[in-house]
Amino acid sequence: MTVLVTGVAGFIGAAVAERLLARGDAVIGIDDFNDYYDPALKRARIARVAAQRGDFTLLEQDFADWEQLEVALTGRPIDRIVHLGAQAGVRYSLVNPHAYARTNLTGHLNLLEIARARNVAHMVYASSSSVYGGNEDFPFRIEDRVDHPVSLYAATKKADELMSESYAHLYRIPLTGLRFFTVYGPWGRPDMAAWIFTSKILRGEPIPVFNNGAMRRDFTYIDDIVAGVLAALDRPPVDDGAVKPGGSVKPHAVYNIGNNQPEELGRFIDVIEQACGRAAVRDYQPMQAGDVTATGADITATTRDFGFLPTIGIEQGIPRFVDWYRHYTGQR
Repeated sequence: MTVLVTGVAGFIGAAVAERLLARGDAVIGIDDFNDYYDPALKRARIARVAAQRGDFTLLEQDFADWEQLEVALTGRPIDRIVHLGAQAGVRYSLVNPHAYARTNLTGHLNLLEIARARNVAHMVYASSSSVYGGNEDFPFRIEDRVDHPVSLYAATKKADELMSESYAHLYRIPLTGLRFFTVYGPWGRPDMAAWIFTSKILRGEPIPVFNNGAMRRDFTYIDDIVAGVLAALDRPPVDDGAVKPGGSVKPHAVYNIGNNQPEELGRFIDVIEQACGRAAVRDYQPMQAGDVTATGADITATTRDFGFLPTIGIEQGIPRFVDWYRHYTGQR
């Protein structure tokens, strides 16, 4: 099976590509190596992917550019798609909103068009827990209304789900959206909490703790995320008229992929301190625009349909991240 993976140099994309190659699938990876964060980290991830035994093709391509995307994929057979490429980050959407419209909206439409034109067997795409916005029901259930995003990033991800629903209706393409919850682990992104906190603790610098620490997150380890992605990829929704998770009666389903164990931010920092072997200087700050106080995934449907059960908590995952971070950066 040949799988097209977008955002293949990204945190989740590279890990998914490695796992696909390890199980014998061919992978066509797309990434434009933009400078949202240091492209050297993306190159290092790709070096790991390319070192895997298997059929791996890298296309350095902006998937939001339709003409170039068509040319790059001409003559390449594609059986399934894992669309993980996106402009990530809630806070950056306040600074550069047009990047989100281009990558997350136009880019997602382009991948839907590729799926339609190639008659792919299934496309899995990345949504986000951010779509739940200020939802007061907890944990977040797939059945909950998600009509009130508190960031542009969240709005683009909700729009991706709506576009996917329309394509499933019009063209009967099997589509699955995955709402990821706060992913962390080795090879993670520098703009995420685990990296920021670890870096500053090791340097003896204050760490920003927003909302005065009154925050909870469903931190989900990268290996569990990848297991969820592959389980979803292997089980496309059936076009049988039955109601799918997310409410569609078309071949379109939406699932939560989370650890199902929200952690207090203070506890998260405690575990990083233990792994680093030194105390943090905590700089308590107000809530940031576009942020939410708590996230938590109800994974009932994901477990029922895919057998998905996360296995790695922060007590195991954070030390693995800190060990990797020290090795990768040379910080001690």
